[in-house]
Amino acid sequence: MENRNVYGWCLAIVCFVVLMIVTPSIPQSQAYHDFADQREFFGIPNTLNVISNFPFLVIGIVGLVLCYHGNYFKLNLQGELWGWSFFFIGVAAVAFGSSYYHLKPDDARLVWDRLPMTVAFTSIVAIFIIERIDERKGTVSIAPLVVAGIISILYWRFFDDLRLYALVQFVPCIAIPIMAILLPPMYTHSSYWLWAAGFYLLAKIEEAMDKPIYKWTHHIVSGHTLKHLCAAMVPVFLTLMLAQRSIEPERKSLYEVWQVSWIRVKENWHKTERVDCNYSEISTTIEQ
Repeated sequence: MENRNVYGWCLAIVCFVVLMIVTPSIPQSQAYHDFADQREFFGIPNTLNVISNFPFLVIGIVGLVLCYHGNYFKLNLQGELWGWSFFFIGVAAVAFGSSYYHLKPDDARLVWDRLPMTVAFTSIVAIFIIERIDERKGTVSIAPLVVAGIISILYWRFFDDLRLYALVQFVPCIAIPIMAILLPPMYTHSSYWLWAAGFYLLAKIEEAMDKPIYKWTHHIVSGHTLKHLCAAMVPVFLTLMLAQRSIEPERKSLYEVWQVSWIRVKENWHKTERVDCNYSEISTTIEQ
């Protein structure tokens, strides 16, 4: 097993090195800082893009408090407690980092916007490893994953290359929904992961359509402001999941559950068809 882990890490490192060699660098576009809604209210530059970060602070603090207050979330594993603590700290810090960036958008301030998000992303990956793959491996991976996320930010800042940051941000967006569907969960209510992923995808779409949304809403709200609000729904759903879940007595993946549900739907449909056929036959006999 240990040899298999070593081979896996070696393969991942080789793939990463090859990727860095064959792909061109991705510099940070300065057009990224040109947001649609630049209105100022109450003396606050880019007001709506700044204050729309407030929900991150609220849910981050609430989640962190509930992690420790009477063990409300029933986190029985030490790795879970550390992982979720890093996650909620990262979420709360997004409120400060993103607000600071949007007051005067530039590359230097963008570091503080992306850094807490990266901590949240990487801690979520570690949590998933703990819950779905192996407790010890997931716990050990918390620090390396968080450090890897920080390194990706520093690499972008010093070398103006977003490739590492793109990997850290987008690989979890693909891997987590796939793992949520295919790997059996330790706890109930795992469908909340998919709701969170859906809202994050919606947030990325709104971010990409910042100016069109601002135009469609007649300059009422921009896509980037809506992106903040939708992204804040991710920790909201995960907090609700933590509050409601319990140990899963029968560990079945969502894929297996969906398969069973689909089989039942087909069986009920066939039963309905048979009933309809029998009714038609009886009706025909009576008419004759």
